[in-house]
Amino acid sequence: MTETISAVRPERDRALDLLKWLAMLSMVLDHLRYVGWHVDGLYVPGRLAFAWFCLAIAANVGRSLSRGVTPRPDWKYLTWLVVFSVVAEFPYRLYMADEVTTLNVLPTLVLGLLVAQGAVARSSMPRILGVVALGMGVAFGEQLMFGAYGVLLPTAFLLVLRGPLWLAVVPGVVCLLSNEWPKIIDGMMWGDPISIGALIACLLGPFLGLALLRWRPGFGVWPMRRWAYLIYPLHFLVLLGVRHMVMV
Repeated sequence: MTETISAVRPERDRALDLLKWLAMLSMVLDHLRYVGWHVDGLYVPGRLAFAWFCLAIAANVGRSLSRGVTPRPDWKYLTWLVVFSVVAEFPYRLYMADEVTTLNVLPTLVLGLLVAQGAVARSSMPRILGVVALGMGVAFGEQLMFGAYGVLLPTAFLLVLRGPLWLAVVPGVVCLLSNEWPKIIDGMMWGDPISIGALIACLLGPFLGLALLRWRPGFGVWPMRRWAYLIYPLHFLVLLGVRHMVMV
């Protein structure tokens, strides 16, 4: 029975797994800024993390479209995101401490997934949930990391997923708007290299991510399965331990 199931199981997308690992690496690099080292420049690669996580969501939602299957909400995917949104909140607040101004990033991804699923759905319930999620993103944008534009970013990727690469400018602009764009642009006007780098990362990150998804890696990539959700809350605790060692 196992052999029969594996014979019909679709081949795993190594490019998508690689994208997820790179997004995770970018996220960890971004959070190293709060360990106690003077590494403010890591803000630049950190701008890639959220964009690439949103692209991974769009790729998962768009998978059924590429197979000609009627799109259906992925309730398991949504449930895991919701569960770890709750699990990660305490480690996030413990590590970020005085820097906390929003919820952790997972609630934004939950709403973004609902909006993206609603955008391609053919039944009323996912569409209604998508509209409600978008309304929550707008209403509670100040409490969400990356705000209402962050909620829209997976759908922006979904719209250009199969199109020419130059269309990456659309999620690029949404990515910039989801970040602290007034501060980034103001810093860029003053010639701040970190702000310039952040602007480039926001605009170029979606293009790089889409290009990566169209590449076929000639090497193996460790599959990122459901266990990877644990990385998000655990990395906060690990970095908290590193900060205590650094500050001693």
